[in-house]
Amino acid sequence: MLENLTQSFGKALDRFRGTGKLSESDIQEGLREVRRSLLEADVHFKVAKAFCERVAIRLQGDERLKAVTGSQQVVAAFQEELTALMKGDLPALPANPGHPMVLLLAGLQGAGKTTSASKLALWLRKRKNSKVLLAACDLQRPGAVDQLQTLGKQLDVDVHAEQPGPGVDPVGVAKRALQKAKAERYDVLIVDSAGRLHVDDDLMGEIESVAKAVKPDASYLVLDAMTGQDAVESARAFSDRLDLHGVILTKMDGDARGGAALSVREVTGRQICFLGVGENPGDFEEFTADRMAGRILDMGDIVGLVEKAQEAVDEEAAMDDYMRMMQGRFTMEDLLGQFRMMKKMGSMKKLMGMMPGMGKMSGLVDQIDDRQMARMEAIVLSMTPKERLHPELLDGSRRRRIATGCGQQVSDVNRLYKSFQQMQKQMRSMNKMFSGGRSKKRLLKQLGQKGGLPGMPGLPR
Repeated sequence: MLENLTQSFGKALDRFRGTGKLSESDIQEGLREVRRSLLEADVHFKVAKAFCERVAIRLQGDERLKAVTGSQQVVAAFQEELTALMKGDLPALPANPGHPMVLLLAGLQGAGKTTSASKLALWLRKRKNSKVLLAACDLQRPGAVDQLQTLGKQLDVDVHAEQPGPGVDPVGVAKRALQKAKAERYDVLIVDSAGRLHVDDDLMGEIESVAKAVKPDASYLVLDAMTGQDAVESARAFSDRLDLHGVILTKMDGDARGGAALSVREVTGRQICFLGVGENPGDFEEFTADRMAGRILDMGDIVGLVEKAQEAVDEEAAMDDYMRMMQGRFTMEDLLGQFRMMKKMGSMKKLMGMMPGMGKMSGLVDQIDDRQMARMEAIVLSMTPKERLHPELLDGSRRRRIATGCGQQVSDVNRLYKSFQQMQKQMRSMNKMFSGGRSKKRLLKQLGQKGGLPGMPGLPR
């Protein structure tokens, strides 16, 4: 996410590395690089200029930070100013909604409204335990109604849909969807409105009519982050006609240079509320300014990483796995469960990107192949239940059968099995050392021996 902006900021920050006390020339030279980076990221020129001026004032006049190095002062100033640049005053969801809470999604065609509506519904169900109804009010784009119905079916979210035809118009569909939501006691109604290729009076008039009919608790503008300053201009046009609560930025996982994320609030006064960060239904998150600033400055997003782990991990099952590992009773069936848990957390590349310092290791991150995890899972799935519980049964003929069954080489099966054996051996050794009261020094020496912890096939140790 925002890799180009992160690398550009990294180069600018490198100018301050090792600097003791910041001089006026140090500050101006470094900020020229920052301003250039922001403009290359398609940040609005007025936003880039104002941001650099605020950072300069903070660095020249902040008496509190004289005890720390120049580079530390710069990082602190950038972190605080980036956060202030993107931070809004309102919560992502309306504070005092009615029942049902009505959310209206607006935006240009192709920005991802329909997909965002389904992702928001899933997020509300998982995070707020809400019963959600989707309303298919985009009767302009061919296939939009069918698309929302398909997404609703995949995610097990109810959809109120009416096929376009005589007597069927967006306002009527929205009204009937609201009646259904009230009658069947839904917690949330999400209205997916129509878009156009560009802002015009017909589009705005239709959205205003729908909004007047359902009286939304919050209206969100869905913007494509890859369009840069064009997205900001769209936001300005919509905010002039609609009472927007905030913005949903989509395609943040693509080649988004960051201009929209940094510019939209400063230019339009509308805050970012949610981010679409991938193609999967669960790739949707609430926007938090300080965490986004941390990602941009390559400080990672440990909070987000922990949240993903909490969603994926069953604590009781994890403790059982730990006890079996320590006792050397960890089986291939347990290993299969670990693979599935990691898949639930999402792409390994994305997870690595949430760790501090990964911006300087983008080459290593790019080498991570999520398909490797799928290949290892396929090997385990090709085993019989008995073989998973008793891996010691895996002789040469069984391994050849497993390789044939999953379309892998016998050498791949051998590497996985060898890594599994090494892991078992290491865990037995750790258990023996703990139970025998051996010192932590001995344990660390054991873990630090040649090869370290056994790696999985195809993954760096």
